[in-house]
Amino acid sequence: MRIKWRKAKPKEQKPYFISNQHIRAEKVFLIDENGENVGVTDRDKALALAEEMDLDLVLVNPKAEPPVAKIVDLGQMKYEQEKKAHKQRMQQKKVEVKAIRLSVRISSHDFDFRLRQAEKFLSQGNKLKIELNLKGRERQHPAQAREVVSNFVEKIKENQDLNLIIEQPLTKQGGRFTILLANKN
Repeated sequence: MRIKWRKAKPKEQKPYFISNQHIRAEKVFLIDENGENVGVTDRDKALALAEEMDLDLVLVNPKAEPPVAKIVDLGQMKYEQEKKAHKQRMQQKKVEVKAIRLSVRISSHDFDFRLRQAEKFLSQGNKLKIELNLKGRERQHPAQAREVVSNFVEKIKENQDLNLIIEQPLTKQGGRFTILLANKN
């Protein structure tokens, strides 16, 4: 049995916060717990202020000159950022590209069946890629292929529920015709 080797997916980079004793800069631009600028202060003095309030000193912008540090609750800050990232992932709309294959010699029943499939895919919010492969002697008649694809697109446009836009016009690569459609809501 042959083993398929797959490249490992890169792990998600979680933000790493440099905090408290791990801060190496001698002076930092300090922002207090209320979000007000304190100004450039010594690191040890900023750590003492944070410890006095039972909070953490966290580097917000380590590349600035001097680095920007903020007095916050580190656990709360991590929790808020995770919550924000999760909310963004949930609001992200995943659009799939569904493909439908046609042929020059397609029967009327198959044509209608694929038409219904295409309308279903588009109404679900997916993009639709229509492909038509020419085989053998069919390659001598690319005009027929163009006609089949354009008929298919016209039939889809007849549906009143769909607001169809052509994202990628009909292209020919070798013996393959492709067109990309989307339903604009």
